[in-house]
Amino acid sequence: MTRLVIPNRQARHLWLWTNGLSVPGTGAPDVMALIRQIGFLQIDTIRNVTRAHHHILWTRNPNYRERMLWPLLGRDRLLFEHFTHDASLIPMETLPMWQRQFRRLGSKVAAADWYRSGLGQSEIKAIRARIEAEGPLSTHAFDTKAASREMWARPPHKKALDQMWYAGDLATCHRENFVKFYDLGERVFPAHLRHSPPDTDQVDWLCDTALDRLSIGSVGEVQRFWAAMDAREARDWHARRNLIPVEIIGADGRRNAAWATPDIEARLAALPTPTSRLRILNPFDPAIRDRSRLERLFGFEYRNEMFVPANQRRWGYYVYPLLEGDRFVGRMELKADRAKNWMRVTGFWPEPEVKWPAARRDKLDRELVRFARLAGVESIEWQITHPT
Repeated sequence: MTRLVIPNRQARHLWLWTNGLSVPGTGAPDVMALIRQIGFLQIDTIRNVTRAHHHILWTRNPNYRERMLWPLLGRDRLLFEHFTHDASLIPMETLPMWQRQFRRLGSKVAAADWYRSGLGQSEIKAIRARIEAEGPLSTHAFDTKAASREMWARPPHKKALDQMWYAGDLATCHRENFVKFYDLGERVFPAHLRHSPPDTDQVDWLCDTALDRLSIGSVGEVQRFWAAMDAREARDWHARRNLIPVEIIGADGRRNAAWATPDIEARLAALPTPTSRLRILNPFDPAIRDRSRLERLFGFEYRNEMFVPANQRRWGYYVYPLLEGDRFVGRMELKADRAKNWMRVTGFWPEPEVKWPAARRDKLDRELVRFARLAGVESIEWQITHPT
């Protein structure tokens, strides 16, 4: 079968459009529409300037503010929280197709050594009974202690809460200052969405929606999008579908075989030229989450070094890629102190052969002002030399 060849620049434009980065958002943000477009929203505890989930939404519409997200989970029940490749907020309408993930992760955690060394079944039932009787509780409502002081050690009650949460027996009711409150799944998940379609239907739906949010990708990339199935299940899905074969020209000129959505030619024909605005992307942004894909399409090498010892880092602790148009022009490290009203540039690394004339520096300065506004700070300080 003849494969549709997609030139590198067109592939870049397609990827940016697919991720909602082709045009700067304007007007009042439709937060649910933004999350539905990217499939799910990864959440993260680190607040270097703002937490990743807020930054990802703000990048797509700079009118977004932090107060806009959590009511969609706790008040409106339009989102639920669970685990894809990491902790994520997922549109509630996905719930019937997520039943297999509750079963997969619930049983996997229950069989894990770290879990089996925790509480007995009677204590687990007692924890659930407390939540049933008292309503939503956070982990702070329990007082069992971890068996060791190791960084990743969990106290027994946290192990029990985790297993019931992974299995969908408990659900995140809401968060307060990012602290998770657990309630019974039956009190959080709408009754009309708690049914479980046939497993093959769930796999097909998850793979179809993954490819829709990738536009083009390998079977492995489709599998990894939701991280809710194994490789065999993804291959079986592929065998049931008549997908469009394509070849993507990489940044290095090599051709990479992939598969595309049935409407790929219409998508390519309607592609807008990406905005020339310079954007500061979050390390967890879905557009750069797959580092291999990022390097293949854009020739941009990026690694997250948060957990790398400081003396072994190539760049820095929390480093933001800088996207201008359809190419990455550098990366920078930022820190903010909201109480002291400042944001500081603590590291800057331009891409090789990318010059920084006054116009590009001005773009970066304007984006820093917008980013500082999201964090509610005014002072922007450069602790290093401004790019030249």
